[in-house]
Amino acid sequence: MSQVSDFVLTLLQVLSYTFIFAVGIAFLWIVVTYFRDKTQTESTLRRNYPVVARFRYFFEHMGEFFRQYFFAQDREEMPFNRAERSWVYRAAKNVDSTVAFGSTRDLRPTGTVYFVNCPFPTLEQDAQPPSMVTVGPYARQPYTTDSIFNISGMSFGAISVPAVRALSEGAKKAGIWINTGEGGLSPYHLESGADIVFQIGTGKFGVRKPEGGFDEDRLRVVAAHDAVKMFEIKLSQGAKPGKGGILPGAKVTEEIAEIRGLKAGEDAISPNRHPEIDSVSDLLDMIAYVRDVTGKPVGFKAVIGAYGFFDTLCAEILARGPESAPDFVTIDSADGGTGAAPMSLIDNMGMPLRESLPLVVDVLKKHGLRDRIKVCASGKMINPSEVAWAFCAGADFVNSARGFMFALGCIQALQCNKNTCPTGITTHDPKLQFGLDPTSKSERVASYANNMKKEVGIIAHSCGVSEPRQLKRYHARIVLDNGRSVSMDELYPEPEIMHAAE
Repeated sequence: MSQVSDFVLTLLQVLSYTFIFAVGIAFLWIVVTYFRDKTQTESTLRRNYPVVARFRYFFEHMGEFFRQYFFAQDREEMPFNRAERSWVYRAAKNVDSTVAFGSTRDLRPTGTVYFVNCPFPTLEQDAQPPSMVTVGPYARQPYTTDSIFNISGMSFGAISVPAVRALSEGAKKAGIWINTGEGGLSPYHLESGADIVFQIGTGKFGVRKPEGGFDEDRLRVVAAHDAVKMFEIKLSQGAKPGKGGILPGAKVTEEIAEIRGLKAGEDAISPNRHPEIDSVSDLLDMIAYVRDVTGKPVGFKAVIGAYGFFDTLCAEILARGPESAPDFVTIDSADGGTGAAPMSLIDNMGMPLRESLPLVVDVLKKHGLRDRIKVCASGKMINPSEVAWAFCAGADFVNSARGFMFALGCIQALQCNKNTCPTGITTHDPKLQFGLDPTSKSERVASYANNMKKEVGIIAHSCGVSEPRQLKRYHARIVLDNGRSVSMDELYPEPEIMHAAE
């Protein structure tokens, strides 16, 4: 008994000494911080309110997380609210996605889209899988797929090894494609055998010479992989149109440097455009070059701004012949995502997809090129309603990056531009990557894609068509500022064909 008492007394003494030591350290920190704040000149607030002012920055930083979990309503947050994220999480986990007691979505705000149900909806036995689409009829190896919802460009380097592995394996299981992003083709993209779209960014990473410009041999090596089905030339992306990307040298490991064609530790900087492309004529020349070298379909990705560009492009295509056209175009929305972008661009530059997608589709129809050029829609479409809207607007495919990030476990911590992503997706810290198991997460990626396909199909069947690609503009209505809605085909009437591709 005395031994126990001695142990307790010793423990209490240790704890008391530890407490006194901790208080002493805290007091010393306060004193040092006080004089440091009082004598510095960078911050007025800390100079006037030493020590105390530091808590402002702490609470300001923590505020975005407290708002997300405790204060924001289900449909209040940006860029994605809790209701949107919750559907993705449920779809990825393959659990019940039904809700009770009515919708929390307000249908009154201007711009709200809803769909018009048919009095005689499509019966389950009459439903059909998505129709097959062939891209690149003039390429030596056209690509045919029935996929409607695919993984948009996320570069290896910007996202981690386990993230790429999970996305690639999930894409294979779901029968969809994965876009490499501008970071080049890694072995982790190839492991599963999923269909791949290789993106050629302005830095030409993965197919570049050391001094810049195309390395034709490396381009042929990439094209030799059977899994690589198409090539996408990136002109611009949604979050930062007019500006190239940067991967800091600290993130450029030996492996990433080898894949991108750089030196380890060197900043991976993309120019704000391809130096070789200064006109629509140059763009068509590059498309023809890549298609000739690779033998595979080639398209381009762009945010729409100066939309007269598409009229000029179509006129040049008709002058050259339909074989000169891009095999597809990916229309990215101004509210697209990225790991890092200037706020001046991310908030203000480019046209949202809601406006640009119908416009581009109509320009292609007007020039008789709609069947020749397939249209991919990309940008902030993570729920079935947005994807169904895109098909009503005229898309052939929908691509998503952030939706699949949520499927991997992303919690919208807004740490993508740092090396501190808590879910291991956008970090190269092995301790943080440890939590992302590619095997289990690949199942969630596949489940998300499959449940998206299922629920977009449900919307299509309610509208009275047998599969998503049969959705038309008259199946959707948009709320106007007077509180009434109008059919989408009235807002965007069928254009008169001016020219026809032969």
